[in-house]
Amino acid sequence: MQQVRVLLLPFILGLLVIANHAHAAPKSKLWPMWNKSDDANLAKIDHQDWQTILTKYVVKRDYNNLFRYADVSDEDKALLEKYLSNLTQMDPRDYSRSEQFAYWINLYNALTVKVILDEYPVKSITKLGGFMSFGPWDEDVAVINGEDITLNDIEHRILRPIWKDPRIHYAVNCASLGCPNLSDEAYDGENMEKLLTEAARQFTNSPKCLLISDNTLIISSIYDWYASDFGDDEQAILREIDKYRDGKKLEGWSGKIKYEYDWSLNQP
Repeated sequence: MQQVRVLLLPFILGLLVIANHAHAAPKSKLWPMWNKSDDANLAKIDHQDWQTILTKYVVKRDYNNLFRYADVSDEDKALLEKYLSNLTQMDPRDYSRSEQFAYWINLYNALTVKVILDEYPVKSITKLGGFMSFGPWDEDVAVINGEDITLNDIEHRILRPIWKDPRIHYAVNCASLGCPNLSDEAYDGENMEKLLTEAARQFTNSPKCLLISDNTLIISSIYDWYASDFGDDEQAILREIDKYRDGKKLEGWSGKIKYEYDWSLNQP
């Protein structure tokens, strides 16, 4: 019996690590090599292939933008591969800050779609990744300028520490119903501000962001996982949500607050 306990211990510890990861998020920690730009370069990065895919496969259902993974043709899978190949073969540091911002957001979202397509059908992105992992976020998914890149690298070591904009969390999409919507418009250096604000408004005015049940305010877990980006204490977080919400404001809420998230795949 003692031997069985010893053998089971690593497995149990592994499950505890996964459970903890499911309720935590990496901290924002700069990867210094990517914190460079050439703002004198007026060149634009071409995202038309990504726009073609978004136009074909993103569908609106009430407050959700859903992606039709099951319907993606072999031709469009090849188009996605081409788009990702083009992005990963360039050095984003050669471009302006605004072009880089769009580059990394589109790259994150396009890679996430590819990760799902490579394993489809799947019920949740959390089922992907290596043994005993919670999702694919720490898996190498691209090589840029000779560096292996993970989805977590893009979000937590590049986007968050360089731009320090909480709207990033409304723009990057984790292929889940609980996540802010995948935009049906590709980001670029010119539409960044408009799309980021639109994404924030769309999410904060939807039941995915918050619901009120009796004396309990149920809000998205992204405000728990990334509290430091939204203001740390709960009233600061509510003020951040209020910036984009229509109707009754939340600041000053004195009831209970509960965090929830739906990891189901964002498909019709």
